[in-house]
Amino acid sequence: MQKTLTTKEAYAAMYAYLVELYERTHSDDLGGFLGGMSLLSDGKTADPAAWPDWEEAIRKATSGELDMELRLRRTDEER
Repeated sequence: MQKTLTTKEAYAAMYAYLVELYERTHSDDLGGFLGGMSLLSDGKTADPAAWPDWEEAIRKATSGELDMELRLRRTDEER
């Protein structure tokens, strides 16, 4: 059974995933990023750009515009 997530549920899932990653790495960059993604009491993100950026990411993912294929390139030293 496949569940369709709302935009807010998908955001919460991404946030939960990043929190797990932060707990493993204690990355300051990731911690700062999560701070901006956190929701304030009014339901808006702490970083005002976070939600529009998320909506743009949803648009790219659902339009087929996003390319997630891993491509490995050789460095000059390996050639």
